Amino acid sequence: METTRHFVATVYAVHDGAVALHEHDRLKMWLPPGGHVERDELPHEAARREVCEELGLPVELIAPVGELSSATARSIPRPQAFLLEDINVTNGDVGHQHVDFVYYGTLPSRAIDPGPDEAPASAWEWFTAADLRATEKHPEDVAEVGQRAIAAAD
Repeated sequence: METTRHFVATVYAVHDGAVALHEHDRLKMWLPPGGHVERDELPHEAARREVCEELGLPVELIAPVGELSSATARSIPRPQAFLLEDINVTNGDVGHQHVDFVYYGTLPSRAIDPGPDEAPASAWEWFTAADLRATEKHPEDVAEVGQRAIAAAD
């Protein structure tokens, strides 16, 4: 059976030693901002757009850019990680998969002001590295990557 894969971009957005996460209504898990890469977008562009839509803030990505370029190719900002995520798993069958471009980024403030079709500002919480280590309410990978993003932003 062929597995459908979607490309997505996620950003662990940090301000003043804490990362912004919200409990996703449908998935019932704590997640950072992110979403699908549109057909006309590059992954880093989708990452910036998703943060702007969900948090209402511009994000500065912590993403190295290589030096390779030619008349027909150029380097783009690299994510900190690539993840292959199984989505809609039922009885061991994977509904589809996300190929996730995971970025770290910094925000200018904690003044979250989401777009009209997004989770409200009250749904977002800020978590320090100690918070992420001290609670079990976050998926293990979210807690680990959140801590790495906070360290990278310092």
